[in-house]
Amino acid sequence: MLHVLIMMGVSLAILAVVFIFIRIYARQGQEYEMPDYVGKNIAEAMAENEIDLEFVVQDSIYRKDSEGGLILTQDPKGGTMVKSGRKVYVSITAYNADDAVLPDMAGLSVRQAVSELYGMGLSVGRLTFVEDPYKNSVVDQSCKGKSLYAGQQIPRGSVVDLVVGSGDGTGTSIVPFVIGKTPDQARKDILSVSLNVGAEHYSGVKHKATAVVYRQEPDYTGVNRYPYGTAVELWYIDAENTDVNKLVSEFKVDSSKIVDPNEMDDGRPTPEEIDDKWQW
Repeated sequence: MLHVLIMMGVSLAILAVVFIFIRIYARQGQEYEMPDYVGKNIAEAMAENEIDLEFVVQDSIYRKDSEGGLILTQDPKGGTMVKSGRKVYVSITAYNADDAVLPDMAGLSVRQAVSELYGMGLSVGRLTFVEDPYKNSVVDQSCKGKSLYAGQQIPRGSVVDLVVGSGDGTGTSIVPFVIGKTPDQARKDILSVSLNVGAEHYSGVKHKATAVVYRQEPDYTGVNRYPYGTAVELWYIDAENTDVNKLVSEFKVDSSKIVDPNEMDDGRPTPEEIDDKWQW
């Protein structure tokens, strides 16, 4: 009987040790709130790393107005509960600009061209509309006043200006809702619907790349239309101490009914409509 009790005691002790080991190994019950590192330099974030996170850089994007190593996105996001030792996947601003090969944009819609350029780490500056039967289609592109050709290499972060066909000159578009968006997001949305970015105001803003829009002019209504090329003026505020969701929800327009710029009609006529309106 004594031997049986001893064996049972030893078995229970072994099981207890195993469970304790599993609990420690799995770090059960040891979850921490993930800090929000967006806008911080990756070196700074790693120095502040108190829960033994492992930073993994997935992508680097050149931004001419930003220092290298600035964290643009992170996964998991700030506020998520994670265990110590968790991998954090981040995209950062590149330290140096490499070259991008300019695609053939002739005939693309403005939305397509803007998407292509931003996807390659380039920016779009100004849209200039000229008489051309193919309304809202790219006619030419330039950088610092010099024409560019398909296949040309230019540094990432360069600003490309687009010349666009105006068709019969009657093209109009709805100003997109950009409250709560970063400068890059706001510019891309505005340019994608064939409007220009006007004056940008950063009074009191510490980090331009991660600031957010708190005011736009013209305002978004979802109804009012403006001629192609109209300038949209923007005012920014630091995102660090701003409740962006509250900023968006308090706007006059019901945020659930805001139109996605990518779903707006690009205004381009069909070939049949061009033949009817233009005499060759």
